[in-house]
Amino acid sequence: MDGNLHKLPRLLLPLGSLVFCASLLAAPIPRYQDTQQTAADNTKKNQDQTSPTADQQKMNPSDRAITQKIRKAIHQDQSLSIYAHNIKIITQDGKVTLRGPVRSEEEKSNLAAKAVSVAGQDNVTNQLEVAPSK
Repeated sequence: MDGNLHKLPRLLLPLGSLVFCASLLAAPIPRYQDTQQTAADNTKKNQDQTSPTADQQKMNPSDRAITQKIRKAIHQDQSLSIYAHNIKIITQDGKVTLRGPVRSEEEKSNLAAKAVSVAGQDNVTNQLEVAPSK
């Protein structure tokens, strides 16, 4: 038995390394947040909505295609604020409703122009609102 005691430290070394590595994996990873822009929280604003709402959007291919084209045009415009990038686009039978806060009248008209270029002048209802700066 005394001959096996000198092997004990060699057996415990891998076990200790395993426990140490597991503790590193369990430690939280610090995440750095961009403090210059905060995400738009429209929760309160979206609770009191009249028709149509985003959950009423039809899932037919033509309405989805219209919404996707408008969303793509908005996403590609990096001059728009986070608010503008997060507006609601609701399409029902080819008719588009734009909802949500934006930072300026210029953004409001820019977003409406993008929707009109996809859906047509008579098919866009602009319900965007200019939100005051905080």
